Amino acid sequence: MRHVILGNGPAGVVAAETLRRTAPDDEVVLVGCEDSPPYSRMAIPYVLMNRIGEEGTYLRKSDDHFDKLGIRQVHGKAIRLDDEEREISFDTGGTLTYDRLLIATGARPVLPRIPGADLADVHTCWTLSDARAIVAKAGPGDRVLQVGAGFIGCIIMESLVERGVKLTVVEMGDRMVPRMMTPTAGTMIRHWVENKGVRVITGTKVDRIDDGKPMRAHLSTGEEIECDIVIASAGVQPNINFLAGTRVKVNHGIIVNDRLQTSVAEIFAAGDVVEAAEFDTGKSVTNAIQPDAADQGRTAALNMAGKSAHSQGSLAMNVLDTMGLISSSFGQWQGVEGGDGIETADEANWKYLSLKFRDDVLIGATAIGLTQHVGALRGLIQNRTHLGSWKQTLMEAPGRFVEAYVSRSKPQAVIR
Repeated sequence: MRHVILGNGPAGVVAAETLRRTAPDDEVVLVGCEDSPPYSRMAIPYVLMNRIGEEGTYLRKSDDHFDKLGIRQVHGKAIRLDDEEREISFDTGGTLTYDRLLIATGARPVLPRIPGADLADVHTCWTLSDARAIVAKAGPGDRVLQVGAGFIGCIIMESLVERGVKLTVVEMGDRMVPRMMTPTAGTMIRHWVENKGVRVITGTKVDRIDDGKPMRAHLSTGEEIECDIVIASAGVQPNINFLAGTRVKVNHGIIVNDRLQTSVAEIFAAGDVVEAAEFDTGKSVTNAIQPDAADQGRTAALNMAGKSAHSQGSLAMNVLDTMGLISSSFGQWQGVEGGDGIETADEANWKYLSLKFRDDVLIGATAIGLTQHVGALRGLIQNRTHLGSWKQTLMEAPGRFVEAYVSRSKPQAVIR
């Protein structure tokens, strides 16, 4: 049987290795479309900081890793899928047929839909190729405008500051990291980076960028900002264009069940390209984080090999280092209707904690300045732990969540 995996990011690599272990006699083909070995996008900022070379981003460190496993690598970008004939066409002119297909094509960065977004000095920061271009152009004293202050934007921000640029960040949301942080937490992160010399403008859009040396960005407030380079970090969208005309059901991303199977029985999907059931609500969501991608790749591969594996659902889980300030959020961090919660903030010491509950179950959490034991928050949420009387304790003293985790997770003694 031939298994073809489109995409050689974390989901694709884990899937290929899982298939090789689970179905040792089957053919496994791993397809990538970039000019580098499989790598982690999350490591790109460290390339910009000159802390690692490009090889430091590679997911597997030996050149012959996939050859030793008998995994065939193919270079090409899928441009068409014939799901009736089970054939993929590539931009290289070649084709591949399959018995089982995993779509792990990931996502691509979204450029602002504004005049000037296509100028030569407007860059995304999503690929190693992007990183090379930024390294070549962004140096000490250069004026950089970053559009977007989400999760990826905050990671990029630190690398730009470390390169010595004069950085201005424009975010259309009312706070930094609006899809990950509560209003209080997002505002704290803003104050932190402003103290580090970054100018942050929230609740504002870039209306257009005029060419020139320097370029001139026009903001929705009427302000104009001169800049040498613009970095667009306005989010990503799944790579699904090649699925047009197929039976594969798509919404924002590819719709999958808990086996990571699409609407076509022999086709599976994993990673940033999918819409999967959310862990707590069961709603279909895209959740572009690397741990989810790896778990989904493993689950999909097991089912492709004829095993029975089921996903617990996509759990929002983000840990962010913003210029030395550690923040995290898990699950339904924004809370749910009918639920309750507690929030404590100590901005003077850069500490923050928010807990959200449904009945006596912790369903979401947001934290700043917690670098130890934060995994206990994830554990309570992912285990759907009934806290009992500990819920009231946490409502009064949320910092005792580790005690609650230990108390409610340890085996109970049997009394006779």
